[in-house]
Amino acid sequence: MESSESIHPDKNTHASGRVGSEHKLGQVIGYVTDAGSSGKVHRFYTPDGNFAVRFLNHDTIRIKMFSGDDVDWSSTQAVEPVASFADLENAVTVDVLPEESVITLATETLRVVVWKYPFSLQVFTKDGTLVYKTDSVWIDKSGSVKWIAQSDETEHFYGLGEKTSFLDKRGERYEMWNSDVYAPHVPEIEALYESIPLLLHMRETLSYGVFLDNPGRTVFDMRSRKDAYTIQTSTGDLDLYIFFGPSIKQVIEKYTGLTGRMPLPPKWALGYHQSRYSYMDQEEVLELARTFRAKQIPCDVIHLDIHYMEGYRVFTFDQARFPDPKAMMTELAEMGFHIVPIVDPGVKRDPRYPIYKEGIAGNFFCKTIEGTVYTGDVWPGESAFPDFTSDNVAAWWGEKQRFYTDLGIRGIWNDMNEPAIFNEIKTMEPHIMHDNNGNPKTHAELHNLYGMLMSKATYEGLRSQVGEERPFVLTRAGYSGVQRYAAVWTGDNRSFWEHMAMAMPMVLNLGLSGVTFSGPDVGGFAHHTTGELLTRWTQMGAFFPFFRNHSALDTLRQEPWAFDEPYETIIRDYTNWRYRWMPHLYSLFYGATQTGVPVVRPLVLEYPSDPRTTNISDQFLLGEGILVAPIYRPDTTARSVYLPEGVWYDYWTGQRYNTPGHILADAPLDKIPMYIKAGTVIAEQPVVQHHVNGSPVAGGQLLFRVYAGNLNGSSVYTFYEDDGFTFAHEQGEYNLWEITVNESGAASGAGGAADGNTTELRIEWNRRQDGYNAGRAAIDLQIHQLSFEPSTVDGLNQVSSVAELASAPTGWHYDSATHTLYVKAADDVASLTVR
Repeated sequence: MESSESIHPDKNTHASGRVGSEHKLGQVIGYVTDAGSSGKVHRFYTPDGNFAVRFLNHDTIRIKMFSGDDVDWSSTQAVEPVASFADLENAVTVDVLPEESVITLATETLRVVVWKYPFSLQVFTKDGTLVYKTDSVWIDKSGSVKWIAQSDETEHFYGLGEKTSFLDKRGERYEMWNSDVYAPHVPEIEALYESIPLLLHMRETLSYGVFLDNPGRTVFDMRSRKDAYTIQTSTGDLDLYIFFGPSIKQVIEKYTGLTGRMPLPPKWALGYHQSRYSYMDQEEVLELARTFRAKQIPCDVIHLDIHYMEGYRVFTFDQARFPDPKAMMTELAEMGFHIVPIVDPGVKRDPRYPIYKEGIAGNFFCKTIEGTVYTGDVWPGESAFPDFTSDNVAAWWGEKQRFYTDLGIRGIWNDMNEPAIFNEIKTMEPHIMHDNNGNPKTHAELHNLYGMLMSKATYEGLRSQVGEERPFVLTRAGYSGVQRYAAVWTGDNRSFWEHMAMAMPMVLNLGLSGVTFSGPDVGGFAHHTTGELLTRWTQMGAFFPFFRNHSALDTLRQEPWAFDEPYETIIRDYTNWRYRWMPHLYSLFYGATQTGVPVVRPLVLEYPSDPRTTNISDQFLLGEGILVAPIYRPDTTARSVYLPEGVWYDYWTGQRYNTPGHILADAPLDKIPMYIKAGTVIAEQPVVQHHVNGSPVAGGQLLFRVYAGNLNGSSVYTFYEDDGFTFAHEQGEYNLWEITVNESGAASGAGGAADGNTTELRIEWNRRQDGYNAGRAAIDLQIHQLSFEPSTVDGLNQVSSVAELASAPTGWHYDSATHTLYVKAADDVASLTVR
């Protein structure tokens, strides 16, 4: 607890010389003295600091401050080294239009205008719309840069990864400095475990993104001024990328084109994860697994926290608590469980400990500039820390994963990798050195990269050791580009209703920042949950990309059965739901691997022109057409839900809504408010208890739910499937179908088409790839909310009941009471027309 002393004016960080201070800043760039272009690089010289501009493509600009004559265009490891970037840049034609007072750089979509005196840099669209403007750049004598860009109170800010508070970051200020924050997680906390320095800016329907590739301490300040926002560095370079959309989706696609997109995870990693700090011994873990199977609650993964280790030494098992880990793994595998053990970066300083001895002998640990091995206090006590900035250290660490993979483990949980250290500043001292592959830099310059580079080393080590199987890595700390290697959980939250609410905008902004595979600890990590809170949190968590229940030492147990009935049954039902919708979720994950567009989305991503969506922080979309509105307050059985434009159906009652606006949703304990948009397709499978490597679920049984009512409209659903476990999809062993739903009919009533009736519905399968044999002869469809009674379905035979249809090779049945059409079609169906 803090006292009033904590707000003593002498302790104010904005007046103490830290990032954000005004009085230590030196000179503002006032005017440009000279300019020149060579190849793709355009340089501008000022008395106070120089900057260069280059186009990566027609609508992505890179701006870098430099001194002297040469510009260092090297990047951090946030930027994925893909050869196609150079090809894109080479294809860009930039017209340089010099005038006496201004220089214009023009591509086919953008114009960068640099005014010489007074200095100003502006970006316009081809038609003259102002996208971006900066006319104030401050440079400190130490090299810190404060870059100020124009904004106003009508604009909105998103992204910045894992940050507290609401969805829209207007009026907030955040630091990028990966920090171990056990408590408190409250809106005023400016730095947590992840630093993703991508700011998405939206003005009406025009959007751009700004990515600051600097892994030292930086600041994004949208609070201090109403007419501008500030990006500030503390150390290193100001290396700024500006991505023009014009939509937020296009900005995300361009940003993740630069920093990389997630690989397809194994399906088991998308299932339910159970964890606790800690399951204390081998028998407790096995009994936990047996209970899941006995209670028929699906679960794929059990996590092992730090107590599985011998004195918290990584790459060990406590021989008393876990006397036979190999036998334990074998029994768990037979029950269908994967084990994901925690692995921290701290290596105990112990001359008898092989990992420490290897690290010393190989020169693998971080050091002071004088060459002394740096140590800090963490769980094992005094510990050394691998220098993951060096490739040879990363390779050594990757090889150490064999300790786990030889036991059949295919997933690793990286924690404490900010790095967290039990000292006054809670991390490695800023003067500690990193080799950085022969280009030494201080920890102050590279801090935010540490966790990502640990996850990179872990992922690459696992992948090299597990053959064709896909590995899984979970990380607490990261930087831009971390999505290429690891999923992210949002750290040490608490079993508070407020933390459940805060998880929604946090996960949404992580997704907008390129990190789609994320989620909070369901039920809350610290403090004590209740049956109601755990149930409501599980309902929400079942729709998040990463779905793990995790709780702290000495808290109430919160396994799904911990609070008896009715909670256990409801939790089972929503976990079942997760597994039933796995084909749909997996297809959305595939989409994220292709475009970077997240699986779970804020409404503003799909409805940017609707001003009521700009800061909706307590409901979200799963893909485009499923709207979820969790209950995040105790003793609450109803809530307001905003439905944007389109025709929407209450999932539970089928009630139709076709006017944008707020409604009151009924939400008893066993129901989460959920709405499906007309035209939506959802792929489902039978419920399973876990995913079996290489085996299609129930012989590949597949159901498509189609929601009608998109009159005279067309919608497209992308369905993806493969074996779910190996990299065979990279050799073409996958199915990729574009399923188009077209409805036609006559409008009626004052409401126009929205009030009309469909008279024909046609579904077409464009099979872009058919390289995976799912082992099925037929596929099932359920067409909901059909507004007419069908007479024919493309020549298929009509049967008298759903039960009869289940045993028929193909056919159809219409339930007039529920307005649902049941269809069974051949697996290779190309189209179906319902009349």
